[in-house]
Amino acid sequence: MLILRKKAFARAGLLGNPSDGYHGKTISFIVGNFSAEVILYEWDSVDIVLAEQDRASFRSVKDLADDVKMHGYYGGIRLVKATIKRFVEYCEERDLELHSQNFSVRYTSDIPRQVGLAGSSAIIVATLRCLMDFYDIRIPVEVQPSFVLSIERDELGISAGLQDRVIQVYEGLVYMDFDKSAEQVMNGYKCYSYERMDEKLLPPIYIAYHDGLSEPTEIYHNDIRGRFARGEPVVVKAMNRFAEIAADGKQALQDGDSNRLADLINENFDLRQRISKLPDWQVEMVMEARACGASAKFAGSGGAIVGTYENEKMLNNLKQRLADIGVRTIIPLIEHINR
Repeated sequence: MLILRKKAFARAGLLGNPSDGYHGKTISFIVGNFSAEVILYEWDSVDIVLAEQDRASFRSVKDLADDVKMHGYYGGIRLVKATIKRFVEYCEERDLELHSQNFSVRYTSDIPRQVGLAGSSAIIVATLRCLMDFYDIRIPVEVQPSFVLSIERDELGISAGLQDRVIQVYEGLVYMDFDKSAEQVMNGYKCYSYERMDEKLLPPIYIAYHDGLSEPTEIYHNDIRGRFARGEPVVVKAMNRFAEIAADGKQALQDGDSNRLADLINENFDLRQRISKLPDWQVEMVMEARACGASAKFAGSGGAIVGTYENEKMLNNLKQRLADIGVRTIIPLIEHINR
């Protein structure tokens, strides 16, 4: 019996986010400490096995309410189903024949929920990898991020940008240019310029996330998108500067200028704070990290932060101060096992 196991990892936006949804530029890296894994094996029918996040039995009404706050109304099952549906449509539109063998598929994920580490897109990317191997059909790597985004946006109505999907497909450390001048169409999907960088260019990096508090990505992105669409000058100007920050950060990495990189990380957050009212507990994470001398910004939509530190003494101080406010600190494993 054929059994396939595929993973996709969490990610952190180092610089430039959230300009990826606004023709900007970003730098991101994979966080191999956490992953979504999809297991697919031959079966008599097409079965999608429910995971813990998809449970429908609860100890009490409070347990149900807490579960919805953490996992949403649909868990991850909708992500798997939507990926299968769109994969079939992609193949039909291109006259790519699918063999008749059915399968059972299940997923697990240890990516912290709703803290901006891209847990939902990881499930989709891992599912897509299983489907491509099962049917021996390759979607070009340049197209995969846009295909994954189309599943979330068009099929599920999730507001998102390309950054998460690019880094989860490419892995490692990637500089992304979403400017319209870099746009090209492949297999019917808009693709942009994605440049792999050597992760050894990174200075000491940490990730920290809150164990108990979270905020869905849509709460942040929907507000900014509307203001950008209306042409609000402060938001449009900020998106242009986010893109410049990423480009400057790329140069700082290549120059080995860790002080410049730290300044850009801090500026990225300060700019974000100026255009949006952020929850106090999220701002507190950044301020506590900075009080230790570390740089800090959101790793994604909020709930997790990323930054640089200078030495072990600073790191230990950072871990303690953040632990005191319920925040866990880790050193990211920058993986590229699927390259």
